[in-house]
Amino acid sequence: MTPSFPHALPEPDFEVAIIGAGFGGLGAAVELRRAGIDRFVILDKNSDIGGTWHANTYPGVAVDIPSVYYSFSYAAPRTWSRLFAPGAEVKAYADQIADEYSLRQHIRLETHVTGATWDDETHRWRIETGGESFTARFLIGAVGGLEVPRMPDIAGVDEFAGKVVHTARWDHEYDYQGKRIAVIGTGATALQLIPELAEQAAQLSVFQRTPIWVVPKVDFPIDWGPKQLLDGVPGLRRLVRLAVMTTFDTGVSTAGVFYRATNPLIGLTGRIIKRWYGTQVTDPALRARLTPDYALGCKRPSVSNKYLRTFTRDHVSLITDPIQKITPTAIVTSDGTEHEVDVLVCATGFKVMESGATPPFPIRGRDHELGEFWQEHRFQAYQGVSVPGFPNLFMITGPYGFAAASYIAMIECTARHARRVIMAARNRAATLAEIRPEPHERYWRKCLRRHRSALWLNNDCESANTYYINEHHDVAAIRPTTHAEMWWSNKFFPLEDYSYWTTPPGRTA
Repeated sequence: MTPSFPHALPEPDFEVAIIGAGFGGLGAAVELRRAGIDRFVILDKNSDIGGTWHANTYPGVAVDIPSVYYSFSYAAPRTWSRLFAPGAEVKAYADQIADEYSLRQHIRLETHVTGATWDDETHRWRIETGGESFTARFLIGAVGGLEVPRMPDIAGVDEFAGKVVHTARWDHEYDYQGKRIAVIGTGATALQLIPELAEQAAQLSVFQRTPIWVVPKVDFPIDWGPKQLLDGVPGLRRLVRLAVMTTFDTGVSTAGVFYRATNPLIGLTGRIIKRWYGTQVTDPALRARLTPDYALGCKRPSVSNKYLRTFTRDHVSLITDPIQKITPTAIVTSDGTEHEVDVLVCATGFKVMESGATPPFPIRGRDHELGEFWQEHRFQAYQGVSVPGFPNLFMITGPYGFAAASYIAMIECTARHARRVIMAARNRAATLAEIRPEPHERYWRKCLRRHRSALWLNNDCESANTYYINEHHDVAAIRPTTHAEMWWSNKFFPLEDYSYWTTPPGRTA
């Protein structure tokens, strides 16, 4: 039952506003529904739900971790047909969650949030959407990390006269067949896209700055047989999910966080993978250019059985000379070669935990704007969720919130964290909940301390050019813990880490 507050603060339009209708926003909304909170709204600038899985529809898009782990523990996917689900099926899973938990009535699409401002007099957030504004007691920022596309910062890119497309804005109306296609970037997205483009292009030129670690993709259909077992045997799906989680926790999170102890094992794994590279690319010179010289895990590795072999095809070229400039018809490399192209594909990723891009709109707290605060004081947030000076604000994908593995597993943890605090405020008849500076500082300092001995700031990552490291030379995108610790900490953190008020400071009821 909704409590009645003991003073005459104005009632907000909504108890909770969620910004983002990707899996982060949907997961937060499910937690609210489970807690009996129904007066909430979900805002999204796009024409449909799904977040990154609505925006990213490039050929070959798929999850790069097993689907059983890229799903909520409480909702089995109905439509996934493979161990690594293709993008369209992940988008269908977002629709499934929205329908099963009756979330569509709360969703407002094509609503572009332009800013949010905290009102300390009324204990409300005012959200601006361009055309209108409204208030909410609590604000949950569920804008994903892969939100703001990064275009290549190359002289002349704006003058290119051919087709230019970013992987997150794929144009399905354009005919790529028989074109001379250039791809800039060789990250996890490019790894999926390049083999597909090779089937269509007359000439495919891939411009690589840093090679990526690739491991074999053990993929197989699960739409008949395995799926029936997972759905029909009580507890089997949860057991398999736990096994996959434990594997990732041991092989990814633990190895990266405790690198001083695990670097011999990481080195051995890297050497084994390099032997596999030899079975994919027999030309030693080409294989050397495709092989990273940094430690496994410095950049996000990915899985593919096609990527490396694609470069052995006659019409596919790997170009590692730096790009000097782009002309209306060609890409010019530092050796003076002009590579004539018709289509320029930017597989250049996103701005992750960068000043000016995170958050993607102004969030004005009690004394600071969040982006300016992070720019001046470095990215930080308690458990990746809360920042002092920003009452009643919770983030789903905040700094130091993601223990490297499954984003959806993280969403469950941080959404549960937000729910716990909101319910604690309700139970106390409080209209304001704010993380106290001391526990926030302890958590942030622990993350900084752990990262000093973790993989990503180690010399073995010096040549990786990884987006994990931001302009402050911090690894704010990664929580330096295991998934198990992330789960435990968000589920059982002391509620007293937050302060709760029933009246604004300086006012009486």
